Amino acid sequence: MNRDSLKKEAIEVLQKMIKFKTVNEPGDEKPLAEYIKDLLEEIGLKVKLDDLGNNRANVIGRLKGTGEREALLFNGHLDTVPPGDIQWKYAPYSGDVVDGKIYGRGSADMKGGLAAMLIALKLINDSGLKLKGDFIYSATAGEETDSIGAIKFVKDGGLDGVGAIIIGEPSSNGVNIAEKGAFWVKISTYGKTAHGAFPDEGINAVVHMNAFLSELISYKFKYEENELVGQPTMNISTISGGIKTNVVPDKCTITIDMRTVPGMDHYEIVRDFEKIINKLSNEIKDFKADIKVLNNRAAVETKSTDPFVKLAVDTIKQEFNKEVKPQGVNFYTDASVFLPAKNIPCIFYGPGDANMAHQPNECITIDSLIESVHFYYKMIENYLVK
Repeated sequence: MNRDSLKKEAIEVLQKMIKFKTVNEPGDEKPLAEYIKDLLEEIGLKVKLDDLGNNRANVIGRLKGTGEREALLFNGHLDTVPPGDIQWKYAPYSGDVVDGKIYGRGSADMKGGLAAMLIALKLINDSGLKLKGDFIYSATAGEETDSIGAIKFVKDGGLDGVGAIIIGEPSSNGVNIAEKGAFWVKISTYGKTAHGAFPDEGINAVVHMNAFLSELISYKFKYEENELVGQPTMNISTISGGIKTNVVPDKCTITIDMRTVPGMDHYEIVRDFEKIINKLSNEIKDFKADIKVLNNRAAVETKSTDPFVKLAVDTIKQEFNKEVKPQGVNFYTDASVFLPAKNIPCIFYGPGDANMAHQPNECITIDSLIESVHFYYKMIENYLVK
């Protein structure tokens, strides 16, 4: 395939992927998974469509090698966030090509990566190169919320025999090797309702939440600063309490978004919060509160000294004459499911800028898409052939 043909096919595949509306929630990833399944089968892979119900699915393809080496896994997610309420310059599901850019929801996050991986795989298969290990392509559902697809993939043994992972998240064609974790909790305080004219007959849950927040403000995480992702953060995101101005509120709820760094124990945070609740229960009459975990994503990291990371950096140097330094990101990916299940070297590399993700007028450049195809091709060759 010459460069013009490669470019044309990569653009067409990405445009078709963008036109599948896979907004999570609800997801509706199955039609896109079926489209990818057909492409993988045309290339010659053994393919499984894993139906998750409710019009959702994973698709997994495998190209067999000789078994001399462990498998290489390429992973990406099928779902996107909604386009939002702000008017787009180009329709969010058009895949319009304008001034060397492809526009559309999911173009960067991360259907561009999925498309580039597919084209690279086709090039590898057409080349006739003999793979010394299996190549696995997995496109999973639900990464933007609960990673339902990645969890099912791991549960089904998808990581068995895998020696390295590339996740095609947007990285501006650089190498990311670490990501912050996400730990979201809901905390509720409970009181007793009463008429607003007789507040002493009630127990005000909002006032009790104020007491909890006053303690929380001075809370300090236990952690070691990570040179790639820095320090943990906490955002008190929402608060809800009371039903009417003339009623004493009997419940108040907050949600908290904490972004953690590698090495932190999320349930140590829960235990610390429980200590605050117990302290207030002893100090304040009728104080009651509880904690519910909403999202628990571990912070993960592959060391920069790992041979697979070095292979990626060296490949970029050799093929594009660029020096790159591995970086970390503040958001989470399906790596937060994969790496706690099996400690495998993992990098994130893909077309597009992560700052375009979830934004109106999301787009990637055609140049970054083609560069990603080339990188993926060379990584398959360098890891599974040479």
